[in-house]
Amino acid sequence: MTQPAAARRRPRPPVGAALAVAVGIVLVLAGRAWAAEPLRVESDSMTPTLAVGERVLFDKVTPAWHPPRRGELVVFRSPADGALTLKRVAGVAGDDVEIRDALLYVNDRPVDEPYLDLPSIDGLYYGPVRVPAGAVLVLGDNRGSSIDSRDYGPVRLADVRGRAWRWAP
Repeated sequence: MTQPAAARRRPRPPVGAALAVAVGIVLVLAGRAWAAEPLRVESDSMTPTLAVGERVLFDKVTPAWHPPRRGELVVFRSPADGALTLKRVAGVAGDDVEIRDALLYVNDRPVDEPYLDLPSIDGLYYGPVRVPAGAVLVLGDNRGSSIDSRDYGPVRLADVRGRAWRWAP
């Protein structure tokens, strides 16, 4: 008696599963190279918003669609040393930015910054500075311990690598 055709077939190696794993690895690597990348917070310049050791994921795609907006966290190449750096956008092209007694003013209007520990930065002054076209002015949330645009000036949009999103501690 002959066996049915289905019974005579040899089991196939799991090519589909291997292909799915290979495609997944390629997508993860491509995503990291072109779409998003993790970054570990290395300094206290963004406390209390982000502590040393926390991780953010920075989106590399959306800066190509629209420039960073005030209040967003961005990752950029530091003009000081070229390292990837994380700060908050305080001003965009055409804005007049000033800090008066620790309070941020943009275009002569006070900015609500609930993420700051204001008593710790009392007496801080900066500016006014007009943000040039093609640039953003960035500040750390821990103004007393941050090297930012107050030190190296506005950051060129070409140096902005992405928008940051909190990912994991």
